[in-house]
Amino acid sequence: MSGMHGDHDLGHTVAGWTGTCLALAGFTLTGVAMIAAWVPGFFLGLGVVALAALVTWGLHLVGWGKPSGPRPLAEQGWRAKDPEAANGHPGCVGCRMAGRGRRRPEPVVQEVRPAPRAAEERVALDSVN
Repeated sequence: MSGMHGDHDLGHTVAGWTGTCLALAGFTLTGVAMIAAWVPGFFLGLGVVALAALVTWGLHLVGWGKPSGPRPLAEQGWRAKDPEAANGHPGCVGCRMAGRGRRRPEPVVQEVRPAPRAAEERVALDSVN
């Protein structure tokens, strides 16, 4: 599948295809409900569309979605899981909404040294001699 696009993966993933199919079903249901003047069906269809967004986001977060862009051939298949999903994708709004991909400041480690006891040590050495 890399014929025209070289090593550029277009982002075809399990998350993308699942979300697309659910959204298509939701919009179809909404359209049929509008034609039939079936108000509950209209809102049911909108609910399926919202569910499509949530399912796509959830699949993206567990690694079944990935951003488009150049990647190794082994990671280009649409069923390949994204190994970077746990850390969040740079610039990804969905990852930021889930609390991933934010730059956290590294903890400052300070070395704790005991206070110098030179005067106390001299007194102790003088009393021994």
